[in-house]
Amino acid sequence: MTDSKTTGLEPGPIVSSSHLATGEMPALSEFEFGLILASHAFERWIVRCMAAAGVPGISALEVLVLHSVNHRDRAKTLADICTVLSIEDTHLVTYAIRKLEKAGLVKSGKAGKEKTVSISDEGARACTRYKQIREALLVKTTKTLGLTNEIASYLAGDLRALSGHYAQAARSAASL
Repeated sequence: MTDSKTTGLEPGPIVSSSHLATGEMPALSEFEFGLILASHAFERWIVRCMAAAGVPGISALEVLVLHSVNHRDRAKTLADICTVLSIEDTHLVTYAIRKLEKAGLVKSGKAGKEKTVSISDEGARACTRYKQIREALLVKTTKTLGLTNEIASYLAGDLRALSGHYAQAARSAASL
């Protein structure tokens, strides 16, 4: 039997699009493939975790909006939610809020002339159940990787910084 080193068939970087890995920074293509896999897995996770918490049938965006509304137990405006979640299409968040309100998970209010949204008691209970399930199923297993709070925080900072580069590149691409 021959191995890949003797045949010249080394696998190279693990990417979804090899043509993008032939440039100056092939590792960025590896990162992007990891990001694709992680983002899909994350979306599946949050939807299924929320279903296990007793709120089935809501989308990943609706889960994110629910947690954002629950954040710091303060009423939020549509602009607040869109800014925090970096969502340009406000109609997507508006629809999510309507669906969450219909389910009794958030409630509308007013701050002056501006419409606000806040967490309902049922929404807060759902977020608490979600947190309990997350601790039991995700946090405990993630810690077995040796991922400390410090490392996770460092990675999160790098990911936020990279998101800024992608946002700037998107703005530049839109002007071409």
